[in-house]
Amino acid sequence: MAAAGGEPSSQNMSDELFQNFISEVKQIEKRDSVLTSKQQIDRLLRPGSSYFNLNPFEVLQIDPDATDDELKKRFRALSILVHPDKNQDDADRAQKAFEAVDKAYKLLLDPEQKKRALDVIHAGREYVEHMVKEKKKQLKKDGKLLDVEEDDPEVFRQAVYKQTMKLFAELEIKRKEREAKEMHERKRAREEEIEAAEKAKREREWQKNFEETRDGRVDSWRTFQAKGKKNKEKKNRSFLKPPKVKMEQRE
Repeated sequence: MAAAGGEPSSQNMSDELFQNFISEVKQIEKRDSVLTSKQQIDRLLRPGSSYFNLNPFEVLQIDPDATDDELKKRFRALSILVHPDKNQDDADRAQKAFEAVDKAYKLLLDPEQKKRALDVIHAGREYVEHMVKEKKKQLKKDGKLLDVEEDDPEVFRQAVYKQTMKLFAELEIKRKEREAKEMHERKRAREEEIEAAEKAKREREWQKNFEETRDGRVDSWRTFQAKGKKNKEKKNRSFLKPPKVKMEQRE
């Protein structure tokens, strides 16, 4: 349905841009699907791969709307290409590439994890669409032609791709921060637990030593008291002795 003035509605333009984006993605997937083993390994281990490979659909080069059967076939084909046994001249890198493929596949087999990945992709698309609308709104307000660079399907695709990668990266950073915080809290709780156990042990040892030496302390106190009593009696007796009489000498 056309908007007033014969211009296409923003919703139709948005849908058309996204369909063009999907078409471009499928063409790239088709092109990349015939990459050699070495090329696939290079792709999966390229600089920044730790973030590029956060998108499981990007790793497997498969459409987000692919069926489970298509996902399984794609995993088998790609895993065979990068398997270390098939790339013995570059086994270490092949192993890393294979692990990236295996991780992406297992993630997409988990319905909850797959939904999260799809949510990120949809959020990336919605962000770019919103950005395009805002740009055109400003152009219309300024009385200019409603032409933006994202009208080009390739530019739109790249914008969605970049925003999606950014969102995946931000989520990964937050996950690592949360994991580090939880690890720190577990470490602190463990240290407090150890400290409490050591304190309880010291208290038990002190109590045990106190009980074991009680009789000795009592005997010592009784001996001390007895000696004090004898000394006192002896002292008292010395006070009761009659004074010595000094005999006078007569001339």
